[in-house]
Amino acid sequence: MAGGANEAADVTHSGFVALIGPTNAGKSTLVNRLVGAKVSIVSHKVQTTRAIVRGIAIHNNAQIVFMDTPGIFKPRRRLDRAMVTSAWGGAKDADLIMLLIDSERGLRGDAEAILEGLKEVKQPKILVLNKIDRVKREDLLALAAAANEKIAFDQTFMISAENGSGCTDVMDYLANTLPEGPWYYPEDQISDLPMRQLAAEITREKLFLRLHQELPYSSHVETEKWEERKDGSVRIEQVIYVERDSQKKITLGKGGETIKAISSASRRELSEILEQQVHLFLFVKVRENWGDDPERFREMGLDFPH
Repeated sequence: MAGGANEAADVTHSGFVALIGPTNAGKSTLVNRLVGAKVSIVSHKVQTTRAIVRGIAIHNNAQIVFMDTPGIFKPRRRLDRAMVTSAWGGAKDADLIMLLIDSERGLRGDAEAILEGLKEVKQPKILVLNKIDRVKREDLLALAAAANEKIAFDQTFMISAENGSGCTDVMDYLANTLPEGPWYYPEDQISDLPMRQLAAEITREKLFLRLHQELPYSSHVETEKWEERKDGSVRIEQVIYVERDSQKKITLGKGGETIKAISSASRRELSEILEQQVHLFLFVKVRENWGDDPERFREMGLDFPH
């Protein structure tokens, strides 16, 4: 019997979990919490996750690959359409779908439309209510019941991505539910995002944290140069693209103080992730209507909608 128990313990599970939901439901915060590292950018601004970012978590004997999709919302511009298409595409490619709802906002607005869209998707689905520390228990139960009336979810979880409450239950469930099979990625890998792109995402997050009131989210960061130096440090050059001169002035700040603050915050975090000294150089360039340039969409891992 002991041999049989051991064999069971050796069975590995793996699979892709698409995390979908309205904008600002807390998807990126949750992915970072479940993976235990920063793989997705978190900011006050809606719509900061543009392409699907995969975060990879190991829990018990399972490798869980989270696809943090862009928030689903009513698209207005070409970039919006590409992001929404990418989100639904991610859902259809996954083994399991996790719908994240902000408990405070409930089913208002985009959440209602997402529930409708999910009726067409065949994969197993679980409902995760986030920010439960801010809502009364009876309101949470009513929200869970209302969502489950529209779609019969396999399971409903109540969590706080911010403080981690309830997150272990979600991980236990996923580890047991995903299909048996070998792991897709090496054990120590936390994301399939290339390092240059992850570095650009980190700078973009710092930009939003600093300027989320003044700067529209149509700014974009690209890592143009990455040079490993003999002394073990790395020199990184990045360009922040904005659409107008007025945005360039805001990004630079008076006497360059804003760009310096963004650069030092980004450099600190990059040094921690890379575990080496980072020399970061940021440049700001105006590129009008970059939101209509197919090349920029490819850079972000999005299909260009015609």
